[in-house]
Amino acid sequence: MIYNIYKVTRIFTLIQTIQKRLSEIEKQEKKPSVASVINILFRVIKKKTLKCLTETVFFYEMKKPIVEVTKGVAARKVGVPTKAEATKKDYVKAKAEIITVICPDEDVKTVEEIPLNVRTVKKSGKTLTSILTARSKAACGLSNKPRIQIVDIDAADVDNHLAAVEYVEDLYKFYKLTEDEHRPRDYMDSQPEINARVRAILVDWLIEAHKRFELRSESLYLTVNIMDLFLSEETVLGRELQLLCISSMLIACKYEEIWAPEVNDFLAITDNAYVRDQILVMEKAILGKLEWYLTVPTPYVFLVRYIKAAVPSDQEMENMTFFLAELGLMNYATVISYCPSKLAASAVYAARSTLNKSPRWTDTLKHHTGYSEDQLMECAKQLVSFHSDSGAAENKLKAVYRKFSSPDRGVVSLLPPARDLHIGSYR
Repeated sequence: MIYNIYKVTRIFTLIQTIQKRLSEIEKQEKKPSVASVINILFRVIKKKTLKCLTETVFFYEMKKPIVEVTKGVAARKVGVPTKAEATKKDYVKAKAEIITVICPDEDVKTVEEIPLNVRTVKKSGKTLTSILTARSKAACGLSNKPRIQIVDIDAADVDNHLAAVEYVEDLYKFYKLTEDEHRPRDYMDSQPEINARVRAILVDWLIEAHKRFELRSESLYLTVNIMDLFLSEETVLGRELQLLCISSMLIACKYEEIWAPEVNDFLAITDNAYVRDQILVMEKAILGKLEWYLTVPTPYVFLVRYIKAAVPSDQEMENMTFFLAELGLMNYATVISYCPSKLAASAVYAARSTLNKSPRWTDTLKHHTGYSEDQLMECAKQLVSFHSDSGAAENKLKAVYRKFSSPDRGVVSLLPPARDLHIGSYR
């Protein structure tokens, strides 16, 4: 408060001095130029300002507390200890301080409270400098620790505009986020005339029809998905199950194929068990129940990507992967228990195990699938078990087995299953 009053007083004094000087200039007979007036005023202000600053410093020095004068020692300024006091401070008991250790890959950990005056033996641990140096080297690629090798599986398709290399990673992230929204739920309890065995017979028959029409692989996976989704929402009588199958395949072919089979072709493979209008009515009912939404991530969508990530890949491994995936497609428990991406990744893992590929699961596959070996082990063992049972004499559902025993499929169904993954029958 006192200092503020002092500043106001000094400013008022400065103004009075300037006014006095201007009055003297006006009384002169020979009027000076404007530049001369400004120069005179500048010298006045400069002189008064320097004086004000000097007095301000003196004012602050006066505000500091006066130190008591002790015997034999003159008055001194605060903050400068005597030699005796400095010596005394060395023997003051140090307070305990919490020492925090920062580890390279861990959270900040409080070790313990250690008194500062207690001498400890230096441990051969990592210092903060060494940690920062190691991290800098790792960022520049100079670390001795082996880096994860991720192969750029899209490098060969940079010039292929249909491959959509710029968006393919985002597309598959979207597929994985939405795959659970379009999965069939467990519908066996709500279907009085169908069970897992009947469903397997229907899928086996669909695979035969798919092969006869020489359709694309994606049409088969979409057909089964449409059928399962409709059965999840609507009760279907036993006599209409085959009608549901051909209507689902008709929709899938219209969506996936360039030249889709006609309605009469589907009537022919059912030995004219139905009429044209029945197929059209069922087709309309299916599309209405699914709300015309057919762009769904089936196992095939992920199979294509994961096979590409299994570098180096070959035709034999691709055939084995599709063989195991279609065996899983026939099994109701597998389709209900595992999402499409996990089924596809497990098929790739089981195929690599069957063909003795090393390593069975690479960093590139883990990166693109998002699954580790442990996460795929259970499903992969089931697929290998289906492989073992597919050629058994007692197994009547051999559509997949016959399909992949042909030379154009590399006769992969005749190869022995992976021994270490074979755990017995799941059927």
